[in-house]
Amino acid sequence: MPDDPALERDQGRSSTEIELINGGADQRVVDSAYPGARRALQTRQVGLSLSNDDWKAGIYSPTGVRTLRAFNAVSGTTVAGWFKRSMDGPALNTVTPAPDDRFNAIGLAGVLTGDSDGHAVRALLELIDVQGTLRLVALGRRLDGGASQTFAASADWQTLLPKDQWVHLAATFDFNTATMALYRNGVPVEGFYTVAGDPWQVAGPGPHVTTATDPRGIKIGGSFPQNTVERNPCDCRMDALMFLDRSLTAREVANQYRFMKTRG
Repeated sequence: MPDDPALERDQGRSSTEIELINGGADQRVVDSAYPGARRALQTRQVGLSLSNDDWKAGIYSPTGVRTLRAFNAVSGTTVAGWFKRSMDGPALNTVTPAPDDRFNAIGLAGVLTGDSDGHAVRALLELIDVQGTLRLVALGRRLDGGASQTFAASADWQTLLPKDQWVHLAATFDFNTATMALYRNGVPVEGFYTVAGDPWQVAGPGPHVTTATDPRGIKIGGSFPQNTVERNPCDCRMDALMFLDRSLTAREVANQYRFMKTRG
């Protein structure tokens, strides 16, 4: 945005404003994720103190973000974008006293719930510890305050997201049928659900949608976009992030990847 170099405006229908937190304009770096791209967003852990200085991005409002109303009582969501990670694993944990303690996840991008403290999400792409193994996952929550479900990739996370290489990732969430999917460079990723039973509570009559509340925001490269706490920072670069109010089909994800890969 021309009047504030620390703000971005969504190029989609919502015109949602995204803040570049702590780094401001310096978080825009020259790097081409795909042909025709010029700059990317840089996020990273900055210090090992409680000063909340990590570079991340997002928006937060305790009363809900009006421009994100499309995710209010929605039956599906997609989170996608280009990502380049530059870290070998989760960052050192800056909110615990143990000097060698590490976070259990690396946050990529997600949409918050309508009652979120800045961490809880409706739809999220991230790397997280699953039964002792770090995995690329789609994590979703249909109901505010309800249980989440995780769809975890079977393949090694470092193979799916090689260090210092651009990769297009997408996660789709169908809240009506309680199904999720992951895609890498337009191709479906094999995986498994980590929670048994019916965590999204869709066993009864449908259609099933998310809670009828506006999300409290978007988090990118870490949690708490209101910048009150640091958690799961990502030493990463990102570009062309997309938050859509429906679950894309496999063909649509593949077409989106091909379009961006050849647009130059």
